[in-house]
Amino acid sequence: MNNPDDAADKLLAEEAAAIMAGADCLFASSEVDAAIDSLAKQLNERFAGLNPVVLCVMNGGLVISGQLLPRLSFQLQFDYMHATRYRDQTSGGELQWKRHHEISLKDRVVLVLDDILDEGETLKSVYDACLAEGAKEVLRVVLVEKIHDRNIGVSAEYTGLQVPDRYVFGYGMDYKGYWRNAKGIFAVAENESGE
Repeated sequence: MNNPDDAADKLLAEEAAAIMAGADCLFASSEVDAAIDSLAKQLNERFAGLNPVVLCVMNGGLVISGQLLPRLSFQLQFDYMHATRYRDQTSGGELQWKRHHEISLKDRVVLVLDDILDEGETLKSVYDACLAEGAKEVLRVVLVEKIHDRNIGVSAEYTGLQVPDRYVFGYGMDYKGYWRNAKGIFAVAENESGE
């Protein structure tokens, strides 16, 4: 007897394959790499001698963290936290904390790495949590900022690229759990709902 979950997984994988086949490439991997180089240059100038705690926001921040960390020349400590609003969906819900970091943030400069600044809910919650834990300063780095008017008033101090108000994936950002590994940043075709 077939497992119904297997059929659902197969349909989702087929949907994800179709989404990629019709997607628009907004930034090729070479353009993303150049943006990460630029972020690293800015951060190396700003954080030299400061010994910050660098926090990756999982899962989306994994790729930018892995790409950016080897480019950073200053001393740092690294940890991660897992906070999500999407849970493999295409629209955000209530923020769910899956893991908090282990390194103490008290009196430390904290650099938060995430994949995208969209409405700002996740970054605001992470920022507030870091300050509540005694961080001296919290700065946010995002690979991508989505341009629209739904942002709750949150900004990132360091942004790699800006994208239009479309559903994007690649370099850590996903489409229903797929394509975090895409070599470039892609947008779901405008004739697709993304829902």
